[in-house]
Order: sequence, then C-alpha cells, then structure tokens
Amino acid sequence: MDKDTLTQIEELLTDVQQDIDDPDTSYKLRTARQLLSIRKQRNKALDEATDEAISDEKILENLRDLGYL
Repeated sequence: MDKDTLTQIEELLTDVQQDIDDPDTSYKLRTARQLLSIRKQRNKALDEATDEAISDEKILENLRDLGYL
C-alpha cells in the first residue's frame, strides 16, 4: 500500500508513543501528532483550492477563446 509521507510519520510517532513510559515525552509526541494532523488538513485544503483554481482558469481560457472575455 502506498502511503503519503505525513501518514507514515504519524504512524511512526504513534508506535513510539505507545512504547514509552515518560509522560513528558508522551506529551511531546502527542503534540507532534496533533501538529501533523493540522498540516495534513491544510495540505488537503490547499490541494482542493489548487484544483478549483485550475478548473476556473480553464473556464476563463475557454471564454476567452470564444470571444466572451
């Protein structure tokens, strides 16, 4: 299965967090995983915005070709 880099990092952090007993280290790993989750959400939003922009540009180009703009 092909996984993206952020998902692999999240899985590694989860595995390490389960293997440790130090609460401070566990807190830091949990925080890192939360930040990683935010990054994944932002990447998804950016990908969606990029897809919309490309689609809109194609529409504008078609309208220009047809002489509407």
